[in-house]
Amino acid sequence: MNVQSSENARTQRRQFLTQLSALAALGACSPARSADAPPAAAAAGPLPGISLGSYRISRLIAGWNPIGGHSYQGPHMDQHMREYFTPEKAAEFLLDCERAGMNTHQFSPGEKAEAMLRLAREQGCKMNFICLHSGREGIQAMVERTAPMAMAHHGGVTDRLFSEGKQSVVRDYLKAVHDSGLLAGMSAHNPDCIQRAADEDWEADFFMTCFYFVTRKMFPGHTDPETLEIAAYPFYRDDPQVMTRVVRQVKQPCLGYKILGGGRMCRTQETVREAFRFAFANIKPSDAVIVGMYPRFFDEIGANAQYTSQLGSDRSHRVSSAERLGRTN
Repeated sequence: MNVQSSENARTQRRQFLTQLSALAALGACSPARSADAPPAAAAAGPLPGISLGSYRISRLIAGWNPIGGHSYQGPHMDQHMREYFTPEKAAEFLLDCERAGMNTHQFSPGEKAEAMLRLAREQGCKMNFICLHSGREGIQAMVERTAPMAMAHHGGVTDRLFSEGKQSVVRDYLKAVHDSGLLAGMSAHNPDCIQRAADEDWEADFFMTCFYFVTRKMFPGHTDPETLEIAAYPFYRDDPQVMTRVVRQVKQPCLGYKILGGGRMCRTQETVREAFRFAFANIKPSDAVIVGMYPRFFDEIGANAQYTSQLGSDRSHRVSSAERLGRTN
C-alpha cells in the first residue's frame, strides 16, 4: 500500500468512527428520561444577559414554534414536531434549556403550553416566561393560568391590524397588559410596524422583531418574485439587514426571532453559527434572540448556548460597521 492509499484508509476509518459515535449517541436518547439517566444538557453557567424591566434575562431565549408544531417547512415537519413535543417532553426541554444557561422561554397560549408550564414548574423550573398573545379581553385569564413575566402582542396579528389601519388595537393592548402589572411587548414581522410604534412612543417595554418579513403580502406595494415558497412563507435573503437597521435605532430592548430563517439557515453548524454571529453583531448589546430548537437528532440546546456564550458577550459587541454589512448566507 502506498503512502497516499494508507492516508486515505486512515481518513476513512476516522470518519467511520466519528459517524459510529454519533449514531451511538443518537440511539442512546429515549423519549422519556429515566430517573437515573444523565440530563440531556450538561449543567452550565449563566449565559450573557440583558435587562428587561426589572428582570435579567439570558440573551438566548428558548422559542415556542417547534413545540407548537410550527416548522415553516410544511405540514409533515409540523406533525413531526407536534408528535415529538408532548407536554412531558416539552417540560423536559425547558429543564434542559435552563441547565444550559437559558432563563427565559417565549410561549404561545394553548392546552399544551399550560400543561408544559405546570409540569416544568413542578420539576423545579425557575425560568421567566413571555406569553405571545392577542386580544385584550383575554389578558387577565391568561395571566391567571400561566403567570408570565411579560406579554407580547402576536406578530402576525400585529401586521394584519397595521395593514388594515387598526394599529390602535395593538396600542390599547399594550396599555391593558401594563394595567395587569406585566411588561408589555409588541411583535411584528414588518420593520415599519416596529419603527412606527417606536417613533410614536408607544407603551412598549420591548419589541419582538422578526428577521424575515414573512407577512409582506399583507401590505400594498410588495410584490414577490416568481419563485416557489415553502408553506407560503417567503424568506428574502436581505430581510435581516433591513430589520436589524430598525432594531439599532429603537431604544427599547428587541428580541430578534427567526434568526435561522425558519430552518433555512441550518444546513450545517457552520451556517448556524454564522447566523448567530450576524444576529449578535447587528443588534444592540441590550437585545436578545429567540430561537426555537428541535433537539431530537442533535444537541441544538448545547450548540446554541455555546454560540451565544461565544458571540453574545460584551466583548463580541465591539464590531466594525463593515461587519454589520456582512451577508446572511
